[in-house]
Amino acid sequence: MIVAANGLLAKVPASLVQLLLRLALAVPFYRSGLTKWDGFLHLSDSAVLLFTEEFRLHILGMEIPYPAPHLTAWLAGTAEIVLPVLLVLGLGTRFAALGLLVMTGIIQLTVPDGWANFHLAWAAMALAVVAYGPGRLALDRWILERPQPAALSQAATRAR
Repeated sequence: MIVAANGLLAKVPASLVQLLLRLALAVPFYRSGLTKWDGFLHLSDSAVLLFTEEFRLHILGMEIPYPAPHLTAWLAGTAEIVLPVLLVLGLGTRFAALGLLVMTGIIQLTVPDGWANFHLAWAAMALAVVAYGPGRLALDRWILERPQPAALSQAATRAR
């Protein structure tokens, strides 16, 4: 019975797992990104306040203020919207996941106590997407598998 159950579990499509990983990683970042904007390209005052007054980088026992807090808030807010959308679409997936992995590292430096509850899981999901790719249910796959013009196809073959 255990062998049969194990065989059944092994039949879960990898593409479904990869899609769910992408969604699970995208949701918390996207939701956080929504809180940083008061409309299209209008950064919220609270986002700027967080990066100016509240957030500090905890490095080697020191608390270092964020450099250029307004720019940093804008970059963080933009990345928290754009990268999750790319991740869900499966477009530039590995690079979007790598961006979220880097963000997770910076968030870890900002909120060092969050590693066990959030950051470790985010980093593991991002690393899995970077390592294993987007899966079959992604625009990346469609773009890479579509027929290419002969010149591009020959160049790609030579590059391999």
